Amino acid sequence: MTPSDKGRLEVFLEGEKIFDRKEAGAFPDLSIVNELKMTIAEKLFELEEA
Repeated sequence: MTPSDKGRLEVFLEGEKIFDRKEAGAFPDLSIVNELKMTIAEKLFELEEA
C-alpha cells in the first residue's frame, strides 16, 4: 500500500492495481480493507507453497 499526495491511495499486488481510492470515490471501508487483506494473504500463501 502506498499513500501519496492529496489523499491518493493505490494498492498494487504483483503489478496489478487491486484498489484505487480515486476510482472507488472514497477511502476503503472496513469490509474492503478486510477483502484486500485476504487477497494479499492468499497471494502470499500461494508464493510460500510454490
